[in-house]
Amino acid sequence: MANSHNPTADCIFCKIIAGELTSQTIAETDRVIAFRDINPQAPLHALIVPKRHYGDVAQVAGADPELLAEMVSLADEVASEHADGQFRFIFNSGPNAGQSVFHVHGHVLGGTKLGWNPA
Repeated sequence: MANSHNPTADCIFCKIIAGELTSQTIAETDRVIAFRDINPQAPLHALIVPKRHYGDVAQVAGADPELLAEMVSLADEVASEHADGQFRFIFNSGPNAGQSVFHVHGHVLGGTKLGWNPA
């Protein structure tokens, strides 16, 4: 797995953070960025991504719990501004769990009554 502290050349989120690829950014702090998902599953579907590269949520929690807390705080801010303040925050860890980009990111879903279909 890539070094958890350095951007990787093949990581799409590292390229977005570096400004090499465009995204629809909706919120940002010094350490975290929020942008719209390119395949939205709800009226609000944003990705909350730390600017530092970590492979999954467990790596962030172990290395920098304050960064994980900042991700949750930004998710709440995004949901408050772009939906009704109620939201689901999902992390996929590993390919069998649906993770396809191996730079940790949380999915913020909201703006409607959400059903439950985990698989």
